[in-house]
Amino acid sequence: MSALEPAVRADEPALAGPAPEVSVVMPCLNEADTLATCIGKALRAMEGAGIHGEVVVADNGSTDGSREIARREGARVAEVRERGYGNALIGGITAARGRYVVMGDADDSYDFGQIPRFVERLREGNDLVQGCRLEAGGGKVMPGAMPALHRWWGNPMFSLLARWWFRAPIHDVNCGMRGFRRDFWMSLDQRCTGMEFATEMVLKASLRGARIAEVPIILHPDGRTAHPPHLRTFRDGWRTLRFYLVSSPRWLFLIPGLLVMLLGVLGYAIAFPRLSFGGVTFDVHTLLFASLALICGYQSVAFAVLTKVFAVAEGLLPPDARVARLTRMASLEKCLIAAAAVMLLGMGLLAGAVLQWRAARWGPLNYAYTMRWVIPGVTLTALGFQTILSSFYLSVLTLSRR
Repeated sequence: MSALEPAVRADEPALAGPAPEVSVVMPCLNEADTLATCIGKALRAMEGAGIHGEVVVADNGSTDGSREIARREGARVAEVRERGYGNALIGGITAARGRYVVMGDADDSYDFGQIPRFVERLREGNDLVQGCRLEAGGGKVMPGAMPALHRWWGNPMFSLLARWWFRAPIHDVNCGMRGFRRDFWMSLDQRCTGMEFATEMVLKASLRGARIAEVPIILHPDGRTAHPPHLRTFRDGWRTLRFYLVSSPRWLFLIPGLLVMLLGVLGYAIAFPRLSFGGVTFDVHTLLFASLALICGYQSVAFAVLTKVFAVAEGLLPPDARVARLTRMASLEKCLIAAAAVMLLGMGLLAGAVLQWRAARWGPLNYAYTMRWVIPGVTLTALGFQTILSSFYLSVLTLSRR
């Protein structure tokens, strides 16, 4: 067990007989209302389809007798001490013995009778088989099964971002019922311990070019009555969006940075020659705003490169040939020479402004003219200095891999 996996104490499996083909993993936190029903559906579905399988209940600290119910119904129990939806699933999958894992919540909202459909797609060679509750992917949401905000905005929006940013071929990224090869899951090295766990699995699988299929399913209303759902709309929605952003340096840093830099270049193109449009003249104030855009945008682009290199080195993102090529080409020495040239040019412009001041015998200046030296000089000096710092930091990040 790695240091990132939660501490797990699992029921000892039967010593006789081969390992099961399929392990059904159910995260559990006080699910006494519905747990027996879910276990029964899963076992009957596998028996009816001739699937040699087991049910593993990943208990995350239940106090309502859920563990006893699970054992009584024929499931194995993996007791996971660290709290969190992701921790519970990591513990359950770690304790599973099957080649394939099918996971689903123990609230009776997912129909475990559909397990054979997931297994069939896994046997076809898919690495991940994602359930889809939404109509866009052929699924169906029964009345009262999903809050309107989740159904019509949250899930479609996050699924669209998954397809757009990560090229995930799915329509319901947040669906908690899915199947996957256990050895494939081990290679993903998942880090999220909360509700983002399910999203992390899809995004990492997509980034690694995994074979992903989708199975339409029906979502039923939550069968629990003892307590409300564990999901918290805005808290978990923000955490999911935050994970999307940190998993995509391109959309968090690179694209916004390039757009801001483009605005800066456009501002310079308009303000430096003092162009006028419709009686509005763009002068040194516009030049100052453009410089701010260039500095901020460049810093964002630098962060995109640094974040990508760090994420690849730590295994958070898969290797990227473009980043590897960039780090080989942009050696510390080359970057320092380029940065020094930019800084010298900027400092030369600043020196020119000082000479203008000296020519005016240290008195008032024509600021509309002088600032055309000062603002570009400050901007180039700042960009060169940023490049020096970023280059040294990039060298530190890549030092262990050279």
